[in-house]
Amino acid sequence: MKTLILTTAALALTTGMALAQSQTIRMGTEGAYPPYNFLNDKGEVDGFEREVGDELCKRAELTCEWVTTDWDGIIPNLVSGNYDTIIAGMSITAERDEVIDFTQNYFPPAASAYVGLTADIDVTSAVVSAQASTIQAGHVAASGATLLEFATPEETVASVRNGEADAVFADKDYLIPIVEESGGELSFVGEDVQLGGGIGIGLRESDTELRAKFDAAIQSMKDDGTLNTLITKWFGEDAATF
Repeated sequence: MKTLILTTAALALTTGMALAQSQTIRMGTEGAYPPYNFLNDKGEVDGFEREVGDELCKRAELTCEWVTTDWDGIIPNLVSGNYDTIIAGMSITAERDEVIDFTQNYFPPAASAYVGLTADIDVTSAVVSAQASTIQAGHVAASGATLLEFATPEETVASVRNGEADAVFADKDYLIPIVEESGGELSFVGEDVQLGGGIGIGLRESDTELRAKFDAAIQSMKDDGTLNTLITKWFGEDAATF
């Protein structure tokens, strides 16, 4: 999944008290990464994570509301108390876990992939675009390719179409519908790459009680098959499930 590479470390603010002072849990998401999360025609948060989050809140007996934020500030805004969770296609990584806490995963580890205008690109020497501050960007930088970073996922794909980049590297689940809808303009390049340890809900390290509630709710959705049903609904029959 898309994963943020932390560039700031001193974010240990004492904002866990915000949860104790509020009975409404604010669910932070990007709203720009379909099918995980996006804004529908009514301007409301929609997608796989909206359905998962609403069901988790119901099972945990929590009143929740949704908040959108830019990806590059999604962890700092959690730590500073602007919302109480991150549910935004965020993979669980050891680096991120040093700053925030995570629930168990609600989406299993999935593949990242390269997409270009042709399928014969050497991605180790090409110019490759990726969303800034993601684990995909880190992978490209370490691969020997020239990394071209953009603030939004839409810009990474546009950079391939307009010739700025030879290929884009992102979650395959995000890229599949883009390739299918391109009418043959775009193609997958090379082999899939496994990154990250699945997607979890990000929380402040001080919010241990909230984490326990969400962990229990996630486990119940795994146990009764609800998570697999939603994964298949939003990502297709071939998607990885529990």
